[in-house]
Amino acid sequence: MDPSLQAPRIIPREQHCISRKQISPNALRVLYRLNEAGFQAYLVGGAVRDLLLGGAPKDFDVATDATPEQVKQLFRNCRLIGRRFRLAHIVYGPEIIEVATFRANIDDGSGARELDNGRLVRDNVYGTIEDDAVRRDFTANALYYAIADFSVRDFVGGYGDVQERVLRLIGDPESRYLEDPVRMLRAIRLSAKLGFRIDQGAAEPIARLGGLLEKASSARLFDESLKLFLSGHGENGFVELERHGLLSALLPETAAALAADGSGLCRRMIIRALAATDLRVRADKPVTPAYLFAALLWPAYAAELQQLLAEGHELAVAEQRAADRVTLHQADRIALPRRFSVPMQEIWWLQSRFVTRQRKRVFRLLAHPRFRAAFDFLELRLYGTPEVEADVEFWRQAQVQSPELLAESLESKTGPREPGEDGEGEGGRDGAPRKRRRRRRRPQGEAAPAGPAE
Repeated sequence: MDPSLQAPRIIPREQHCISRKQISPNALRVLYRLNEAGFQAYLVGGAVRDLLLGGAPKDFDVATDATPEQVKQLFRNCRLIGRRFRLAHIVYGPEIIEVATFRANIDDGSGARELDNGRLVRDNVYGTIEDDAVRRDFTANALYYAIADFSVRDFVGGYGDVQERVLRLIGDPESRYLEDPVRMLRAIRLSAKLGFRIDQGAAEPIARLGGLLEKASSARLFDESLKLFLSGHGENGFVELERHGLLSALLPETAAALAADGSGLCRRMIIRALAATDLRVRADKPVTPAYLFAALLWPAYAAELQQLLAEGHELAVAEQRAADRVTLHQADRIALPRRFSVPMQEIWWLQSRFVTRQRKRVFRLLAHPRFRAAFDFLELRLYGTPEVEADVEFWRQAQVQSPELLAESLESKTGPREPGEDGEGEGGRDGAPRKRRRRRRRPQGEAAPAGPAE
């Protein structure tokens, strides 16, 4: 008997708060049809946990003793997916009900379960509901709502942990993290989302084993990062990453730049960006990973840019190289798709253009397709660099003025402000460069000014 198993606990309908009215009608259709066909059928995982907490789940997953092929025979709108985990997806328009067969936590010699250096790369050995409960990650996610009698089934103590708001791993934490290092990020994300404390046994190995994330798929880490930062709890998620020593594993260059920033202003800017994103998500307003990652990676970009400028590179060259280097290095951990990395870099590059007051350049910048995102980012930088306040105010006014009034106000401008006018010299406190004076080209034949002998 697996030591993680406890005596099965059945919580009858009258003792829990889950109602069928809270469950997706499509999920109920799947549960009822499986049950009527003679199979066990349970709502499982995060949906049960969230319903017990009084929340409204977005996804409803089903667990059953029917094999994927048997599920497909019951539902014409079913497709089978996955090699690592063979699953059935039952499609109802935009909603997908995911159906998983009970899995056992053993290797039966068939090749359906594979480990690679402790990491689980394939898991398709089927078993009982008790087997299935043990192989899940956290006790709070191993609760089953039975459509047969509307009870909640608990085999690993998850019901009590949900009541106490504790996130506890099933089995030996170190072994479970070795099986799948992304579980460490899941622990952080669920803790941030639910307000659960991570059990000491599950929390202790995280800082030690954070390096295992290097072996995880960078595409999978991107997906997990979106769940962490773009689900309405990004600020808490970032704080939890820092608290458990995992920030350097996920965003290594950002972590290094923040450690070198004694003022703490860059961190303040990131926290503000995450808090604002959380508010937008909760208000059902659109958010984009491009803007979010522009904020998360800005300290690394700014540090790289200042280094290149100190080495004597021209501003445009330094901006391009700094952006490419940071994006490339981060791709070792998180595979940021080009549809997000390109606008992220444009947001960075446009920051140095906001010092201009030349008429043509002002109108050109206002017409840039990435202007609004870049300006929002300039406002964000106020939290790390108060010296950009004059730029923010100028561009706020530029957006509301008529083109005629704006052009008239710019006629008296002599050109870009010179380095040093705001006390920052070549770079602002957050590392953003200031424009350098463009040298006047000498007429042909004019002698060069005298200088020190070489």
